[in-house]
Amino acid sequence: MSLNRQEKAIVIEEVTTQVAKAQSIVVAEYRGLDVASVTVLRKKARESGVYLRVLKNSLARRAVAGTPFEALSSKLAGPLIYGISADPVNAAKVLAAFAKDNDKLVIKAGALPNSILDVNGVKALATMPSREELLSKLLGTMQAPIAQFVRTLNEVPTKFVRGLAAVRDQKQSA
Repeated sequence: MSLNRQEKAIVIEEVTTQVAKAQSIVVAEYRGLDVASVTVLRKKARESGVYLRVLKNSLARRAVAGTPFEALSSKLAGPLIYGISADPVNAAKVLAAFAKDNDKLVIKAGALPNSILDVNGVKALATMPSREELLSKLLGTMQAPIAQFVRTLNEVPTKFVRGLAAVRDQKQSA
């Protein structure tokens, strides 16, 4: 079913809004996927905060025009599904994990602001930890010296108390 001019304008506006918030876009060919598989993919994408949409390539080209993802326009050919994410890693993770289990979904390209990724680049991006994982590792690294310092400070009175307890036990046994 084709869209009329107003409906196309609405779709372009919706996708442009998503692209404006995006940190990554991943494009995959979905030829041969059944509806149940696409539904599972959409559910996984929704849980990860990825905007997933099947679009006409001409509408996608208009949506990314004038954005940092404009260079992706040259890669848009064939029946494509677009994963758009505010986290640079989530879209790549969702689509790469699904493509690993389902051979009919073929990742074609990806984009970060002002850079294009090939298939290997998208797969490499998918193996990176997410922003939350990186922040938790950073916090753990920052807390480690402080925690060690507190343990060291706590060791002095603990050794003193143990020494007093040993002297007390020695005097009680004598």
